[in-house]
Amino acid sequence: MAKPKKTPRPKAITPKGFQDYFGVEVTERKTMLDQIAEVYHLYGFEALETSAVETVEALGKFLPDVDRPNEGVFAWQEDADLEKPGDWMALRYDMTAPLARVAAQYRNDLPSPYRRFAMGPVWRNEKPGPGRFRQFYQCDADTVGAPSVAADAEICMMLSDTLEAVGIPRGDYIIRVNNRKVLNGVMEVAGVLDPSDPTKFEDERGTVLRAIDKLDKFGDAGVRLLLGKGRMDDSGDFTDGAGLTDAQADIVMGFMDAKRETGAETVARLMELVGDSQVGAEGVAELETIADLMAQGGYGPDRIVIDPSVVRGLGYYTGPVYEAELTFEVKDEKGRPRQFGSVAGGGRYDDLVKRFTGQEVPATGVSIGVDRLLAALRAKGRMGDQPAGPIVVTVMDKARIGDYMEMVSELRQAGIRAEMYLGNPKNFGNQLKYADKRQSPVAIIQGDDEHERGVIQIKDLILGAKLAENATLEEWKERPSQYEVPRGDIIAKVREIIEMYS
Repeated sequence: MAKPKKTPRPKAITPKGFQDYFGVEVTERKTMLDQIAEVYHLYGFEALETSAVETVEALGKFLPDVDRPNEGVFAWQEDADLEKPGDWMALRYDMTAPLARVAAQYRNDLPSPYRRFAMGPVWRNEKPGPGRFRQFYQCDADTVGAPSVAADAEICMMLSDTLEAVGIPRGDYIIRVNNRKVLNGVMEVAGVLDPSDPTKFEDERGTVLRAIDKLDKFGDAGVRLLLGKGRMDDSGDFTDGAGLTDAQADIVMGFMDAKRETGAETVARLMELVGDSQVGAEGVAELETIADLMAQGGYGPDRIVIDPSVVRGLGYYTGPVYEAELTFEVKDEKGRPRQFGSVAGGGRYDDLVKRFTGQEVPATGVSIGVDRLLAALRAKGRMGDQPAGPIVVTVMDKARIGDYMEMVSELRQAGIRAEMYLGNPKNFGNQLKYADKRQSPVAIIQGDDEHERGVIQIKDLILGAKLAENATLEEWKERPSQYEVPRGDIIAKVREIIEMYS
């Protein structure tokens, strides 16, 4: 008789494209989210928490136009095996689509304009890569129902204040502002946008947008090739271009090179480029208004600038767009210097809620990539310090567990993080090794002898580690790392040691 096959053990590995986060990483993220939320709240935005799951129908236009409805998202169909299967459901892959659904669903109950912020993980069913994960945190703030570009200006101001609040000083970031309408005007002048038939030249405009977005990567020459017949990369792969003539390409390239010394000069140059285009002139006027509001609010070009080279999601947005870029250098995985780049972006999207209501609802907002922002702060050495762990009360006698728990309770009631060793107390050395792993600054020790005399031993683990590394015998004697104090002085002595290292 054949032996029954053993059930294979599951592999203890993190799913591809996902990460596990431990103590300090979780704490750092929470601290940052709290700092961001404080700024958002200061600006009058209210918190909103929606389900991690939305119907694919609600996600709508954000999904690629393909036969398979779950392309790009993690999705499943309710009751798929039944004769009448249910809805397709999906994990949210941004915070904006849930907001559109909420704004439509509760439109009679919410104030208008509605100002909300939302924080949490989102999921993308995409191929993972270096620094690119299938789950990551976003932190959004949006205003729904405000047609004035003052709402866009306010978002940019708030983004500036937020970056500084989390530890990015002025000079290490810049927020760049552009407008989709201006580019539409330039495309109209270039002959690739017909206001009477917006569907005409759609493919060409899509290629132009993608080409502009590659400016940092390919430079002027590479973008010009993509605007024309196309570009071949170093591997021999050819990318088809937009097929513009040299004259048309000159107009688009002029748009990307329109930034001048001041916002007023940039606006003037853009007005020249949009010519007689009505939508282009409207976009330039909006940028001018935003620049004026920034100046009046005290947000100068050291923080926020008008920059036509910003093309962030121009196929998605309907008006102003903005992007926060960190300007300092970091080293890549090969040790080469590079600028850190974008950590946040957003813009106006007036067509989003219309899908649900049939009526256009103006909206504008920003999304901060929390994980990228954390990585930036770590790269600058402003995060990543290992915080002190809890005080560890060691167990010398199992029969006196209650005494040790009493010490732990006293420490906690005094606001000092503490825990009692809960492993096997037989080997005292293992208890101290545990305390070291927990990054504990202090260990509390009380055996039978100390208990009878009404004292405790307090071991300074930080000093002990330093002395063990390089102290001479004389230094070891002069600077003891363990103190005997009366039992009643436990709080005072522990505080004294902790404050020495804070």
